[in-house]
Amino acid sequence: MSISDTEPQLQPAQPLAPVPPELPPDPALTATARRHSWRRNRFAWALIAPALIFMVLVHIVPMLLGVYVSFLKLNTFTLPKLFGAPWIGLANFKGLFDSANPLHNGFVDATRNTAIYTTTVVVGTIGGGLGVALLLNRSFPGVRIVRTLMLTPWIIPTFVVATLWQFMWQRDAGIINKILVDYTHVLSHKPTWLLGDNTIWAIVIPSIWRGLPLPMLFFLAALQAMPPELHEAAKMDGAGAWRRFRHITLPLLRPLIGIQLLFGVIYATYQFVMPYIMLGSDPGPKADLLMTLIVRQAFDNNLFGYGAAISTLLMLAMAAWVALWYLAFRRDLEVAA
Repeated sequence: MSISDTEPQLQPAQPLAPVPPELPPDPALTATARRHSWRRNRFAWALIAPALIFMVLVHIVPMLLGVYVSFLKLNTFTLPKLFGAPWIGLANFKGLFDSANPLHNGFVDATRNTAIYTTTVVVGTIGGGLGVALLLNRSFPGVRIVRTLMLTPWIIPTFVVATLWQFMWQRDAGIINKILVDYTHVLSHKPTWLLGDNTIWAIVIPSIWRGLPLPMLFFLAALQAMPPELHEAAKMDGAGAWRRFRHITLPLLRPLIGIQLLFGVIYATYQFVMPYIMLGSDPGPKADLLMTLIVRQAFDNNLFGYGAAISTLLMLAMAAWVALWYLAFRRDLEVAA
């Protein structure tokens, strides 16, 4: 018997049967499936219906009405007509950017101050929170007590914080000037914090002081959840503290930093209580924010159209910020998920 006789004989390949074309879905079956799906999910829709109705009535409808008011000439004389006030199109928006309009300078000052306030507060809270979290991530006597005390500014209401710092910023009797001038002699004279050029820092520093504990808490939890093997391996390879922080800690914290950045910018931009309590409804050209400007123009000066126009621009700016943020941190969110 030859070797060729023992080898299996290969059979010729059979042609594949043609794939039958897909039939279009039966409309009757589709309608039946939809009815069954609705019946299955009816209880779930009933549970979320109150929240949806609440969101529509409290958020969506007022937002749309506010945008509509921005196109009306709604002031003291036309207020009885309310939504029937004269339609003036984009005149309110054009007035904000017209240098001949008396409201133009106030809008420019408030926009500049809001940008300064938001940038410094967000950088201060996130950077300071990360720095404090790195310090509290170490082991030392009384670390638990220090961690608990660091949460104190966050649990104090904003109204109380603003009132306390208002007393601390007093020129003659305030503790800030006493420390800077009388005790440490850092300054030769007592500056005025609640008037003039220093007013922006009089609201920035308390805002950072109050907002720092929350990012610190999040960063501390993230640091404690990191695998210690990564830092130990890098340390054995000769990496210093800065290189370990830059190439290990910071990349792992990037998704958390992105979330803090998103909400921090929105929260700081919409800040109203701190400047209003400390400086009143008119903080002056150096500390007037967009939120205080909106409230003053709409409810003090009864220029509801201008107030609604500024609110609409601010809302569009925040929508653009959310879009830019998503483009910048989209990959981090996908990796974290």
